[in-house]
Amino acid sequence: MANVEGLIARVRAAAPGPHIAAAFDYDGTLISGYSAGAFYEHRIKNLDMGPFELTRTALTARRGIPDEAAFADFFAMSLAAWKGVEEDELERLGRRLFKGQIAAKLHHEALALVEAHREMGHTLVLASSAMRFQTQPMAEELGFDHVLNTEVEVEDGRLTGVVLHPLYGPAKARGLEALAAAEGLDLAQSFAYSNGREDLPFLEAVGHPVAIEPDAELTEEASGRGWPVLRCAQPPGSLPGVRDVARTATFYGSLFGAIGLGVGAGLLRRSRTTLVDIAMGMGSDVSLTLAGVDVDVLAGSEHLWSHRPAVFIFNHQSKMDPIVVMKLVRENFTGVAKAEAKSIPVFGQLFQLGGVAFVERTNNAAAREALEPVVQRLREGTSLIVAPEGTRTPTPRLGAFKKGPFHIAMQAGVPIVPIVLKGIHTVQSRGGQVVHPGHVEVVVLPPVDTSDWEVERVGEHRDDVRQAMADTLRDWPSR
Repeated sequence: MANVEGLIARVRAAAPGPHIAAAFDYDGTLISGYSAGAFYEHRIKNLDMGPFELTRTALTARRGIPDEAAFADFFAMSLAAWKGVEEDELERLGRRLFKGQIAAKLHHEALALVEAHREMGHTLVLASSAMRFQTQPMAEELGFDHVLNTEVEVEDGRLTGVVLHPLYGPAKARGLEALAAAEGLDLAQSFAYSNGREDLPFLEAVGHPVAIEPDAELTEEASGRGWPVLRCAQPPGSLPGVRDVARTATFYGSLFGAIGLGVGAGLLRRSRTTLVDIAMGMGSDVSLTLAGVDVDVLAGSEHLWSHRPAVFIFNHQSKMDPIVVMKLVRENFTGVAKAEAKSIPVFGQLFQLGGVAFVERTNNAAAREALEPVVQRLREGTSLIVAPEGTRTPTPRLGAFKKGPFHIAMQAGVPIVPIVLKGIHTVQSRGGQVVHPGHVEVVVLPPVDTSDWEVERVGEHRDDVRQAMADTLRDWPSR
């Protein structure tokens, strides 16, 4: 059985350059389960899936699809439901389901392999029997160079229900070989990753095949051929068990208890600082400990205290990130939140009592006005914690950074301290509510001096800081 560190070492030992391909199957390989499940769930919720199709789909999933002809027949049946639907509508649905459900299924071991190949300058290929609407959001998020899909007919911007070129079994291998011929790829030196026995020709097409989370048949085949077999840690499940529910209740119960104590002490002392320090500093400590969440600062803990006040920025993946950052910063801080956060029960009221700035993301003028008091509080000695991505990213990859936090730091004359988090996905997925036990690792980068920054170049400074955080995620230190 292979481990991801060994597979990454093998990638780094290969020749660099775009003539080497790294081809990843999608369903079951890059992600856990099947992206089609989110689309079926959407149709069931909207009463758009008849009992015959539902029954046949369930039976097919249980029996498997033996060959290309059977796949084409099954795909045509499923595609009929989308006949007449606008292509743009399906693209919007695909992006919404990706952010809401599919992205959380990403195998982080597979992501690490994608990033290793990117570092080597290899050509990244996503190959899937699914439609483009299912795969394109992930391909864009992870930066794949080419995407091979089952092609469907579109006329006048609408799906006709006709399958043009199903990409299943040997067809996937043929698609990769055609791409190699067109792009000058050396398949003998290339890599391919898949989980299913039907993709055996796809794996055989390259010099370095790897089975990721393989089914029983591919496991036997790979073992017999001496191919690496990688098992992945499964993403947190959507159906929590009794322990998950109890742990989550304990987490929120202890956090709310500390919030109550902080509010009481803050009102007695008429101090927002006391409220925040007790509610969030102590509350994050107790709640994370009781939930079994360990936070380990691998490097840079001194930077949390060396320059205060400061603007502390962090990469944002789930609702758990701010709790972890509050535990690290601990005292005398405020925050920035989207305007909708005002309506969150308990937390909305706490944020208001704590002086959090609420920003209307669709109104730049209103956002700038809301941030003026934050600049003043920084000048008076209160630090700020803020996620420069502005929203939770669908995957652990860094999203684009907004300029706001960098303008704030520059105007207040305080440094920026980047906090880089890794492992949050083991604790809570994007959009998830359940808290799982897990280990979160942290690297705090040195404070970035903003005293000589110029407004005209703030975009460049932002990009430099983002790159430093991206480099840290790529070259993560060992314990």
